[in-house]
Order: sequence, then C-alpha cells, then structure tokens
Amino acid sequence: MRKITYRNIAFLLTLSIAVISYRCQHSQTKEKTIVGSVPKEKHNDLNDILKQNKLTVLVENSANSYFIYRGQKMGLEYEILNEFAREIGVKLHIKIVKDLDEITDKLNNGEGDLISCNYTVTKDRRQAIDFSIPYIRTSQVLVQRKPENWRKLRKREWQKEVIRDPAELAQKEIHVWKNSSYYDRLINLQNELGDTIFLTPLDGNVIPEDVIEMVANNFIDYTVTDRNVALLNQRFYPNIDAELELSVKQKIAFGVRKSSPLLRKKLNAWLKDFMKTSTYRYIKHKYLNISQFSRKSKNQYSSIGGNKISPYDNIIKKVAAQYNWDWRLIAALMFQESKFRLKQESWAGAYGLMQFMPSVGPAYGVFPDSPPAVQIRGGAKKLAHDYNQWETVPDSIQRLKFTLATYNAGRGHILDAQRLAKKYGKDPLVWDDNVEVFIQRLSQPKYYHDPKCYYGYLRGTETYNYVRDIFIRYDEYQSAFPDKEV
Repeated sequence: MRKITYRNIAFLLTLSIAVISYRCQHSQTKEKTIVGSVPKEKHNDLNDILKQNKLTVLVENSANSYFIYRGQKMGLEYEILNEFAREIGVKLHIKIVKDLDEITDKLNNGEGDLISCNYTVTKDRRQAIDFSIPYIRTSQVLVQRKPENWRKLRKREWQKEVIRDPAELAQKEIHVWKNSSYYDRLINLQNELGDTIFLTPLDGNVIPEDVIEMVANNFIDYTVTDRNVALLNQRFYPNIDAELELSVKQKIAFGVRKSSPLLRKKLNAWLKDFMKTSTYRYIKHKYLNISQFSRKSKNQYSSIGGNKISPYDNIIKKVAAQYNWDWRLIAALMFQESKFRLKQESWAGAYGLMQFMPSVGPAYGVFPDSPPAVQIRGGAKKLAHDYNQWETVPDSIQRLKFTLATYNAGRGHILDAQRLAKKYGKDPLVWDDNVEVFIQRLSQPKYYHDPKCYYGYLRGTETYNYVRDIFIRYDEYQSAFPDKEV
C-alpha cells in the first residue's frame, strides 16, 4: 500500500545501522484479458520517427519533467517536447523510467528516442550519449531545512542558523544520487576543502524531488539538486532553504542517442528558434513562477502526489473488473472522449463521460442526466459488445484496436476499411499499418465510392488518431499508475 504522506519509492537510507524504507514496491499485478505490452522500439533516427508517427521520450515522474494531472499530461520538459513533436508532425509517446541509473542504457537500447529528466550535460555522459543544445542553465544548490521556529524570526535571524559557506559542509552528511552531476560536484568540493564530506549515495530510483521531501520532513539534513528544481519544490515545502550555490551554471538538455544525428540536428535547430518565442517563455513562467501549475503535481489526482487518474477511479475499477478489462484503458478512453467532464457535450450531440450519441446511449441505459456510475457502466458494456463482434481477429491487441475504432466510428465503417484492405493486398485482420491505412482514406472519394464500401464517407483521420491516442495514453497510465486491486 502507498504511504499516506510520501510517494511510492523504494530505497534504503543508511542512518548508522537503521534502514528506512521510503518507497513500497508494488506487487506484480494479475494479467488482464485485454491487455498487451508495447513492442520494443528499434533504434530510430528522424526518418524512422516520422515514418512511425511517434517520438518516444524517456522521462522521470516529476514536476519539472513529466506528470499526469486528472488524466492530462503536464510538466515543463513535456510541454517543450510536445511542441517539438507537433512541429515535426508526430505523436509524443512518454515512457516513465523508474530507475534513472538505467535511463542511458534504455536510450541506447532503442527503448526511447530522447531523454528528458532535467539532465545535466557532463563530460562522462557525453561519452555514452549526445545532447541537444541546453534549454535552460542552472546552478547546483544545497537543500537544507530552515530552523523549526523560522516563521517567528526575521530572515536575517534564522539565516544565521543555516549553512551559507560551502566550507561549512565539512564533516556533514549529504544524501545524493550516486550517478548524478551533484555527486561529482561534491567529490570535487571535498577535494577543494581538503576535508571530508560524508556522502551517502542514493540509487537512481530516488529522484531529487523525493530527497527534497525527505529533507523537509526531517528524515535527512542535506541534499543537492538543481536550483530550478529546488525553487519549484519550495512551493510545497516552505521550510527548505536553497540559497547556497555550489556550482557555476550548468547546461540542462535533452539526451539523444549517438546513432540519431538527424534527430539531434532537427531538435537543435528547432530549439534555437523556439527559445526565442513567447510560447517558450510562457511554459517556463508557468512552471517556475505560477504556483497553481506546479502545485498540481502534488494533487491527489497527480501521478506524483497521489494515485488517482480521475474522480471516478473507484467506479471505473469496479466496472472494469466485471468485464475483466484493465481500468486504466477505460480511463484512457474516457479522457479521450470527455476529459472526465460529466456534462461534456460535443458539436455532434454526444453527451457525458463516455460521449454517447442520442441514438445509441438509451440502448445502454445512458441518458444525458444519468449519474456517473450509469454512464461508465454503459460505456464498458458497449466496449465489451464491440469487442465480442471482432472475435475473428486472432491477436488480442489488434482486436482491441478494432474495438476502439468501432466505438469511435461504428462497425460499418470499420468493415468498409477491412474490405478495402483486402482488395489492396493488406491484412484485414490487422489494424496497425493495414486496416488503419484505409480508415484514413475513407475521406477520399476514390475510396468511399468504391463498390466495396457500403457506408460511405468517414473522417477517417479522426478515427486513426483516436485509436493511437488512446493506446499511447493507456501505456502512459500503466506506467504512471501501477495497477491495484479494488
């Protein structure tokens, strides 16, 4: 079970002979009937990314990098890279990396195309990967607690009780990620001081925000992180101090595989122009200066601060269990349809959380004024009905994609696309790169006037994107919100 106050973290803190367990590992969840793993990516460069219509980014689950709030993807680095993905015309696919010690290997193994985790450019890291031009420069700072009675004191009074000179770190214990630039800087500082700093190394599954929380809550006394991360977290923990700088300003950039020179060149050219725009300035201002956005990362509906995707999670889980579906898939579809807005109504008249059309909703007992549980149950019932209609599709993942397409466009148009796929030499029982190709073409007269088409015109690009968007979001929900029994 998740601890009440802290995030799901698994690491050991060496405090004499005591061991403090700060994160709880999630037990392995049982396999669902309608769940599949995402295939491992090959080693892509820009041309492959454009062809696959997908840019995969390896991230940490943090306010600076990426988090999910009420189903919506957020984070300073996420928003920058989302703008880049739009520029090159592809979908942005996020993979959360639990252990940052593994992130470089995952990039080089082809599990992602970019690294986005407030990554400092260092000489050692450059041996393994390349970097984009920096999107921000920041210094390293010491994170420490203010005195307990700091609110009752004037600033000049309580500042006398905190460290303001790096020399005062001699004989102090500092907890810091072992494979970080912070650790390297402290080693150098120790040599400069000619004295010992007791460094307690932390594993890569402990992100800086977690360690800052530990300082704030008196588990440890000191850590080191980047100034931008520390200032963001001061909004959550006003009792921490981060004024002592320990380094010159360092480059924070996106990691790129050495075998992806075209991607790096394109990203650099785009960043150079983008960082001159008002959009870039607003994104930085939003996360670094406007507290309402950064505070969302600690909300109960955040992948960082809580364990809920929406206010309807308990209902979704109960309904999903009845149909043996993964609740996060239903949540991903619901966000796609309504963004969890109960009274959502589309231009075409679709209503509610699951966006039933007036001609379809009553068949599943769902009306515009139906309560959330009825709407969600009706949506799951329709999904199960659509899934059962595609029993001829042998692969469960492909069958699921046919199901989602049916939910969006109706079975008739999907059958049209199947017949066209067969006519033009594609596999009618495979959605990816086969039937989905002809779904897109159903907006072209050559295809919707074809004798094989019985149901006519369809805005097929909408259905094509609908299926892809839900699957990407579902994969991200699986990573950010590990499954639990209801």
